[in-house]
Amino acid sequence: MSENNILGVVLAGGRSKRFGNDKTIAKLGNKTLLDHTIEKIEKNFHEILIVSNNEKLEINKKNIFSTKDLIEGYLGPLVGVLTAMQWIEKNKKNYNWIATFPCDTPFFDENLINKIKNFPKKSGKKLFFLKSGSRRHNIFGLWSLELKETLLEDVNNGHRKVEEWANKAGSEIIEIDDKNEYNFLNINTKEDLEKAKNKIK
Repeated sequence: MSENNILGVVLAGGRSKRFGNDKTIAKLGNKTLLDHTIEKIEKNFHEILIVSNNEKLEINKKNIFSTKDLIEGYLGPLVGVLTAMQWIEKNKKNYNWIATFPCDTPFFDENLINKIKNFPKKSGKKLFFLKSGSRRHNIFGLWSLELKETLLEDVNNGHRKVEEWANKAGSEIIEIDDKNEYNFLNINTKEDLEKAKNKIK
């Protein structure tokens, strides 16, 4: 699959309740958490969309866009995915898939991006997630735009959890061999951020 068929999407629309303030702009080293993710994925996609409810977010690159969740209220990643799909339609883009990445997992291995982009071509599935060991990484995913109408209906009917919706829709796993605990360190709290800072010292 060519990256021209895939829109890279950073899901950054959460309220950062456990962190205390918008964690996407928290500094890790000399970059924000959001910058860490963008830097890793931008060379792998023709365009990137950031789904963020931070009205002060500034993007200074012509191939990186931002948009707010189409439904207000911090309703979770599924709404962010739907927002990205609607954005593609509204802006008359030609993407058939979106690849999603979290804004708060700065140490993930860049090689995983190719794992997502080069999903099992013969599969009939429309949704793929990375999995290492017993852990499925529900934000590192590849979503077909053919799921949009079903997702829209289910979100309007109250579906919020990625895990439950993915099981309902049917997904396929992309197995990865990754035993480094830091690669999927998810920064939810200030303590998590300090742990990450110790990693880069």
